[in-house]
Amino acid sequence: MRSDLLKEGISRAPHRSLLKALGLTDAEMARPFIGVVCSKSDFIPGHTHLNTIADAVEAGIRNAGGVPFRFDTIGVCDGLAMNHKGMKYSLSSRELIADSVEIMLTAHPLDAVVFIPNCDKIVPGMLMAACRLNLPSIFVSGGPMMPGRDLAGGRIGLSEMFEAVGATAAGKMTECDLHRLEDSACPGCGSCSGMYTANSMNCLTEAIGMALPGNGTIPAVHAARVRLAKATGERVMELLKENIRPSDILTDKAFDNALRADMAIGCSSNTVLHLLAISYAAGRPVSLKHIDDIGKSTPQICKLNPASSVFITDLNDVGGIPSMLKELDKKGLIHRDALTVSGTVGDRMDAAPNADGDIIHFIGSPIRADGGIAVLFGNLAETGAVVKQGAVAPEMMQHTGPARVFESEEAANEAILGGKIKAGDVVVIRYEGPKGGPGMREMLSPTSNIIGMGLGSSVALITDGRFSGATRGASIGHVSPEAAAGGTIALVEEGDTIAIDIPARKLELLVDEEILAARRAAWKAPERELTGYNRRYAQHVTDAATGAVFDDLI
Repeated sequence: MRSDLLKEGISRAPHRSLLKALGLTDAEMARPFIGVVCSKSDFIPGHTHLNTIADAVEAGIRNAGGVPFRFDTIGVCDGLAMNHKGMKYSLSSRELIADSVEIMLTAHPLDAVVFIPNCDKIVPGMLMAACRLNLPSIFVSGGPMMPGRDLAGGRIGLSEMFEAVGATAAGKMTECDLHRLEDSACPGCGSCSGMYTANSMNCLTEAIGMALPGNGTIPAVHAARVRLAKATGERVMELLKENIRPSDILTDKAFDNALRADMAIGCSSNTVLHLLAISYAAGRPVSLKHIDDIGKSTPQICKLNPASSVFITDLNDVGGIPSMLKELDKKGLIHRDALTVSGTVGDRMDAAPNADGDIIHFIGSPIRADGGIAVLFGNLAETGAVVKQGAVAPEMMQHTGPARVFESEEAANEAILGGKIKAGDVVVIRYEGPKGGPGMREMLSPTSNIIGMGLGSSVALITDGRFSGATRGASIGHVSPEAAAGGTIALVEEGDTIAIDIPARKLELLVDEEILAARRAAWKAPERELTGYNRRYAQHVTDAATGAVFDDLI
């Protein structure tokens, strides 16, 4: 066993004495040592209950004859980091999480690992670490939050709370009502209730085979979540006995299954960024073109909040991810033989209920013929841009309008809330990419403000930054090459015409090439004074088209 490096032989007597200082017995020394990597913190609602989840995982490990060792990672709450400098550290935390897990589990060699994430960059950071270490590994998340309530008693998620800010600025809601709404939008623990990035990644971790069924959809507050955690702790011991490792599970077939799931349930556009990064870490790199090809041939059969009034907990009630995959399998879109942490994908689908036809639409009558995410190309995004097309109003699927150019998210927000953006405009926010931000901030505030101001069906937003999974509307992000790298987005001027054609996968700046060449010759990257981790991150991060990973992975 790998943990023998800590405990076997005469030369390890000092090591054993340190372990005995922790309270370990001689009997425990003979058992497998299992890492329990938890992301608990007091900042994040999705983590409030993670000690309970971790306790259940440890109980499962002990039930199956192992000795658990728990440690926590950092984690950023994107909702709390939104719309200020803190968001520059959200995406970059993914790399720190992967690095810290690699450090801890190499410095202290254990035999297998259970990962307990919840929220945004933590899930992909841990998956990247699992790929690097290639120890028998399994995931169990903290699960989704229950929906909140609006002032009329209807169900809402965090996205509606952000949109209420725009509505208040437009005089459509009073500050008193805004305060009442903030008391009820997030009713308790769990990852925010819509198909935002955290829930998207938890669902895809299940679809890709690294978690047990239910990982993505069982509500955080249900006892079934605790039972799932205990079963996960027990299952990791079987993975160790069977010597099943991430490299056995994270194959090309597994990534295709995850991408099919992504497109079918209309996940956050951030999943593109993270699946690219995970695929590099797994040594199975996928491309934006491949992602778009999968999207074109995968029907969207679920439409969840923020794109509708259906929530992820509703999906759980009708069979969750296995039932959704089972419906896709009717057209042969799923690799049934792909291995998971518990049998094959086919085994899971065979045991799942059939689609209900309402929350999981029948594949013969999908919500849309192609997937919820589209990748656009053109002279404004030569290596790609990403849009969550499943949350775009039909009238905005094709749009041509004048550019309204802003050099930061703050400047754009001020203009939107100040009533300076009009119907037909195309808001351009640049120098917010991986290098340019640095950190590729999420743009939930400007997109929500556009919706709240009543402009969601008439204004588009384009950025080299990215969007929260809570974003809806004609919001096109991940524009690559980014402005800081001299991409065409850096050359856009106020009033230029931009043409968006999502069905045709086109994003074009309608300016003569000669004019663009002259602008390019005169362009100079803005000078920035960066310090600390942001400085190191900007030096090493690649562009969004390659997942914003560090350059040593490419």
